[in-house]
Amino acid sequence: MTEAGRFEVAPHACFACGELNAVGLRLVLHVAGDTCWTETTLSSDFQGWEDVTHGGIVATILDEVMGWALASADSWGFTARLTIEYRRPTPIGRLLRAEGRLVERRRRLLTTKAQLVDLATGELLATADALYVAAPPERKQALKDRYRFRLIPEGRAGADPALDVPDEAAR
Repeated sequence: MTEAGRFEVAPHACFACGELNAVGLRLVLHVAGDTCWTETTLSSDFQGWEDVTHGGIVATILDEVMGWALASADSWGFTARLTIEYRRPTPIGRLLRAEGRLVERRRRLLTTKAQLVDLATGELLATADALYVAAPPERKQALKDRYRFRLIPEGRAGADPALDVPDEAAR
């Protein structure tokens, strides 16, 4: 997919992007080509040291944007290796932007890169490299069927009502 937009998927409980996970990050993911990005402000629920985001949360955000960068290129996969370089402590309560992109495809191996930036200061907080193993065709189709993945073009409202969650299910 080369069009820019926001991912829309069926309701699910993923810790990173699932709206049904009451304690999760609930990241809203956007794409353009082989790139996926999100912006978020983390609460103290996700801190390690006082006023600093736990490193595992940083890793989760970076893994998520890299993984969905694969899906935006119709290359669904599973994380095989993830390497993070923490450059600065990631502050709690600040607007952050994470961006991941697919950089190489070799048969069933997919290589990605990502970064996390503090939008107020422009500081680079963390970078990541990952290797994913592409899902076999039948697993890829099962994932697409389960999550009813689709792209909503930027600036266009109107979600698919079939993907809406009844109020009771969201609690």
